[in-house]
This record gives sequence, structure tokens and C-alpha cells, in this order.
Amino acid sequence: MNSSRALPIGVAVCLMLFALEPSQPASCADLLNADLSPAASGAAVGFQVSLPARDLPVSVSAPVNFHPSRLGHPATEPSQGSTWDRSSLPLDPLSLLIGPALTPPVDLSIEGVDNPLGCGGCSPPDTNGDAGLNHYLQMVNATKVAVFDKNGVLLAPPFDMGKLWPTGAVCTEDAGDPIVEYDRMADRWVLSQFADPHDMCFAISQTSDPLGPYFLYTFDVGEFPDYEKVGVWPDAYLLGSNESTYTAYAFNRVKMLAGDQTANFVKFTGQTNFLLPSNFTGPNAPPTDSPGYFYTFKNNTFPGGGGDRIELFALAADFTNPTQSTFTMVATMPITPFTYTVCGAFNFDCADQPGTTRKLDVVSEWPMHRFPYRNFSDHQTLLGDFTVGGGTGEVGAAIRWFELRNTGSGWNLFQEGTFDPGDGNDRFMGSVSMDGLGDIALGFTVSSSMTFPSIRYATRSPNDPSGTLSAEAALINGGGSQTNSDRWGDYSAMAIDPSDDCSFWYTNEYYPTNSPNQWHTRVGRFKGPTCPGGGNQPPVAEANGPYSGQRRVPICFSSAGSTAPGGIIKSFSWNFGDGSSPNGRANPCHAYRAVGDFTAQLTVTDNLGAAASDTAAVTVLRGGVGR
Repeated sequence: MNSSRALPIGVAVCLMLFALEPSQPASCADLLNADLSPAASGAAVGFQVSLPARDLPVSVSAPVNFHPSRLGHPATEPSQGSTWDRSSLPLDPLSLLIGPALTPPVDLSIEGVDNPLGCGGCSPPDTNGDAGLNHYLQMVNATKVAVFDKNGVLLAPPFDMGKLWPTGAVCTEDAGDPIVEYDRMADRWVLSQFADPHDMCFAISQTSDPLGPYFLYTFDVGEFPDYEKVGVWPDAYLLGSNESTYTAYAFNRVKMLAGDQTANFVKFTGQTNFLLPSNFTGPNAPPTDSPGYFYTFKNNTFPGGGGDRIELFALAADFTNPTQSTFTMVATMPITPFTYTVCGAFNFDCADQPGTTRKLDVVSEWPMHRFPYRNFSDHQTLLGDFTVGGGTGEVGAAIRWFELRNTGSGWNLFQEGTFDPGDGNDRFMGSVSMDGLGDIALGFTVSSSMTFPSIRYATRSPNDPSGTLSAEAALINGGGSQTNSDRWGDYSAMAIDPSDDCSFWYTNEYYPTNSPNQWHTRVGRFKGPTCPGGGNQPPVAEANGPYSGQRRVPICFSSAGSTAPGGIIKSFSWNFGDGSSPNGRANPCHAYRAVGDFTAQLTVTDNLGAAASDTAAVTVLRGGVGR
């Protein structure tokens, strides 16, 4: 499908009762504050080896068994087209905090898979992708896989993930909710989607070639694993899903990479908001025997109370003795108060678009894909984001992002921010990641009654003020609205390139013209702001000096050593400190009319608008012409 986005039944009932009676019946209070469940487990029920993906037949038609869109629970959800009083939403306390630097421009922008090549009538596309050493892979519903080289060249027609399986297998239905992950530790590719009635389908590339053959696994997980998200960890492929409760899994990565038919999984249930799994990035592995992490967020008004917070869980899988596996809450971290959901829980009609009364679902109930992990020499870090109410847009959608750190004594909140420039647009469908120098990039959708849904992103360097992102840049501006469905995405994907650990790749959807459902997707690449060629590094001005000379005799100045690491120097401006007009030459000469000590200042500006200044002392003595 494109994920049913249905609320787990047990939680849905309690939410409905909570809305009617905040005191809740005892059974709901027990569920909403439930202890962590014991482990359940299972093994692969199907295993095959595929043909090379490059040899699969090309298909451009929609799969017959495409999963129905986000069924939901009418008793607990506002009806389509319902109104919601947003006038009382308080402004998020962290809104309107913008950093000082410039967000780098894209250095590559290519068209991804679009709906005519995808599933004829489905929305949303659930656009996501990941970068490997030599390739970039994009997946969309339902379920197309596109393989690009690093120059953005499509290496083969997009193929259906389901066609990797033999005819008759449940995974051939291409039900959707696709996820692609690059397993950096193994230099392999991981493709996944769900299947009816309650199966998970994994395709693990046998080599680093994404167009080669795959090991194919089918797992019967007991319940339909809706809205599943996958993360790579040293011992497991982690997965969070929406079932009768919110659920966390670990699948046996070691056996799956080896093509072992006995690959198994462990499973924990009983949580009350979606659990997003951590995803390994960077060259340094987590500490030995480190558990896999999952996070969710809770709001003080969320049933069960407890304050606005991040909850962090650890899953330690024991695949030999599954009952010995553990799933524990390792930290609960208070965060700045936020408004849970923008237009009310599971109200899909939310963000405005130009020229249509159709509004878009901003998916503000759950964490957004991914939850990237990095291990630096002196700390470990985890990044996340989710959509909150209280922004300055027409419906008040903004993105809360955060960084957790562990310096050896446990996980703590290091910084948080809400990205909301205050321009009347709503921002949602975020995805965040970090490069090897600590730069952060957040990608998202922007929309309003005056702005067609567009793809933008914003960055920060480690030296920027805490909790700030710089002014955003456009990956592509939309030229139309989606007029048939309110389902917009369900997720997007920001990825870091392992070949340089500096380049970010981001993919999301947009419309070039108004259309009921003929969505397009875009893939963009840009450098982190402090990476070489990042375009956001400020220039360096060198005024040199000190200088000395005689009155009325020209003194020549030098800008030697001035550089623009992120681009080229566009202009030089000298102010000689004696009231004369600034000089626009790089290495000017200037004659002073008075004797004394002066301070000359050089300002350089690069082609991206960033500027830097430097000063030099000037001493002017008596003498020269007309003394």
C-alpha cells in the first residue's frame, strides 16, 4: 500500500474514551502506561534467490493487489473535510530561530520515479532513497526501485520489487510502504515492503551491485505490519510498525546477509506511539554489543500524561535464545513544550494548497523517517524530527528536530529546535541526517494557499547557535497542487553519502502542474556547510599589513590569501579608514592626505552572498609630494 496510517486498535479506543472522559477507565490507563512486553519470535517462512535485478521484465502498470490507502478508525478520527479550530494553537516556543549562515545550493538535481512509471492511481508515493559507495537507490509505491549512478544517470528502467520473487509468492503483490537502506558495514542493499495478510518482505543484495541478484526473505510476523520503518544495526535490521499496538522488531542481519534460510526475528509489543528504529551511519561502528535504539515522542496532553518528552528504548536481541532478548526504556528526556498534532489526531485534511479546497495530511502523529546514529571519537549521537502545531503557517505546521548525545554516561538531549521561518508556509514530511563533520541537514515539504507544495531543505554547522537551522534553500519549487487525495507522502528521506561522508541526498514528491494524482519525485544532492565545496563556508579575508608610507604617496594594499572555500570571491571592498570611499579592487593603491595611524578594512563577498572582513594597521609619515 501507501500505508493505511491506521491507529492501533487498542490505542484508538483509549484515545476516543480519553476525548470523552479524560479520567479514562482503568483498563485504558493500564494500556497507556503498560509495562514492556516479553519477546515474541519467529523465523523466515519463505526463502528464494532472485534473478539479477537487471534481467527482470520492465513493468509500467499498477499492481493489481495494491494495498488500500490508510483505512483508519472513523470512531476516533475527524471526518475528511472537517474543520479544526487552529486559532488557539500557541506559537511554538522554538519557532523563528534562524541561524546565521547560508544553506548550500544543490550540486545535482534529477527527476526521480513519477506516477506514470509507478502505480497508476496510488497516492502517496512514500518517496525514499539511500546512497551507497557507487549508487543512489530510490523507492516509491508500489513498489518501484530506481538505480542511479552518482552522476544521476538512471542505469536501468525502474523495476518492481515484487518481481524479484517467483510467481505466487505473497511478496509479488507489491503492497507498498517501501524502504531502501544501504548497509554500509556490509556494502549491501536492503529493500523491504509489507504484504498481506501479515508478512514482511526483505530483499538483501548478494553484492554491492543493486542490479544483481538478491536473497529473498518472507517473514510471517503475526499481524499486518503497517507503516513499517527499517534501520540498519550491526546485529539486526531493526523495524518499527503500527499493529494492534506499536511494535519493535529485530531481524537477524548476520543470517540474512549470508543467505541463511533459518534467519529469525524477535518482536516486542505494547507501546502507545510509533517506535522509529535507529539507523547506522558513518565509518565508526557502535560500541561492541550496543543494543539497537528506538524513539518516540509524547506530549503532556497525550493520554497518560507525563510531560512533553522524548522516550528512548533499547532492543538487545538474542537470536539464539529469543526469550532472553530485552526491550527497555533507557532514557526519557523532557523537551520544550510542543503542540501534539496540527489539525487534530488523524485528521488528514490539514495543510492548504493553491487553487483547490483539497488539503494535505501532514502526518504529525508519529516520528518521521529516519533516526540516524553516528559514533564520533568523543560521543555518540542520534537525530530525529517530527511535525508539530504552533508554527506561523496557515495551519501552523512546523518541524521539531533534536539531537541526542551520549558522552559515556547515558543519553541526553543535546539540542532541539523548531524550524519555522515565519513566512506563512507550513512545513512537514521532514527527514534529517548528519555528515562526518557534524553538519545537519533537514529536508521537508513546504505548502500554503499561496505556495504550491515544494521541496526545500535547511542546514546547520556545528558552530551555529544551538537549536538553529539556517535559511532554507529550494530543491525544486512545485508548480501544481494535488487535487484528488489528501495523502501526501507518509515519509521522505535524507541520506548521507558514504563515499565522502559530506554529501547529503534528499528525495521527496512534488507536482509540476495541478493533477488528481500524477505525482512526480525529485532527488537532490548538496554538500554539508563545513565540507570542502559546501558552499556555506564563509570566505576568508586577508588584509595583510601592517602598511606604512608617506603622506600623498600611494600605499599599495594586498588581499593575497583571501579565499572562498564554498565558492568564489565575487567582490572586494577596501575602506582605508580616512573617510575615503571604499575601493572595489582586490589590490588597490591609496594616497593618504593626513599624517597619523589608520585602520584599513577589507571585506570580501563570495558568490553565495557570504562575507568576511579583516583589518590592517596603516602608519602615514610626513614627506612626499608637496610637503
